Amino acid sequence: MSTVNRTMGVIEWLLLITLSFLWGGSFFFIGVAVRALPPFTIVTLRVLFAALVLHAIVRAMGLKMPSDRKPWAVFVGMGILNNVIPFSLIVWGQTCIASSLASILNATTPLFTVIVAHFLTDDEKMTPWRLIGVLIGFAGVVLMIGPDALRGLGANVMAQIAVLAAALSYAFAGVYGRRFRSMGVAPLVTATGQVTASSLLLIPLALAVDRPWTLPMPSLEVWGALIGLAVFSTAVAYILYFRILAMAGATNVLLVTFLIPVSAILLGTTFLREHLALKHFVGMGLIGLGLAAIDGRPLQWLGRSRSSRGSSSDHC
Repeated sequence: MSTVNRTMGVIEWLLLITLSFLWGGSFFFIGVAVRALPPFTIVTLRVLFAALVLHAIVRAMGLKMPSDRKPWAVFVGMGILNNVIPFSLIVWGQTCIASSLASILNATTPLFTVIVAHFLTDDEKMTPWRLIGVLIGFAGVVLMIGPDALRGLGANVMAQIAVLAAALSYAFAGVYGRRFRSMGVAPLVTATGQVTASSLLLIPLALAVDRPWTLPMPSLEVWGALIGLAVFSTAVAYILYFRILAMAGATNVLLVTFLIPVSAILLGTTFLREHLALKHFVGMGLIGLGLAAIDGRPLQWLGRSRSSRGSSSDHC
């Protein structure tokens, strides 16, 4: 199995931050769409429109989708783990619990990923600092969203388990998706195959549950939100997701769940003039500290600094 970078470089971090803004921005689009459309219809249109956009990009770039069954079987598996299962569980879970609590539960994804990757990969083993970093980052997410959201932990247990199961599914998807790199499938093709498979799986579900033909025609504002959700928060986002996954591994790419609340708050502050409280700054600091511990580079710098001081003192 080919190895991946455990310590991310500047390019990987920039891609991860960009991905967090693309996924953090999805809250804006979804907030508009849910006023007129039911959840499964939104999810289905999201991946369907994204698939159409990505197929057009693939064709424009002169690439070809795989013609044999093996890659498509993996696309289906990735679509189930990364879209169908988590999207469905989160939608169902949020009918019973607050979105803030769901966001905190979803932020357990890196915790699950560290564990899953430790047992299922050879080059993403758990280390004490990685685990500590994940716990610190998770504490930052809880602080930013608000500890009050945890008050609902005693009720609607099944809904909470559903969101946690979605986070676990994302973790397995991150590890499962590593195989595209060894198969030689380009990130753009991987993203296209995954959303195509997800569309084919979700269309029957939306037709059965939401019966969209009975719904009134959405407004131009809603269509605009759906297009933004599909193009930016899905098509472009998944291109970055699979590139980071190939370059930096499952544990690193799913750190984006820590950065999404930061991006969402910064976007809200910038465009909606929302107010930043002290807890937001402290939470961002904790997330940054956690990411630094997981990345490992500051520890390497500290070790080098100590060794250089030691060698300097030896010469005195």
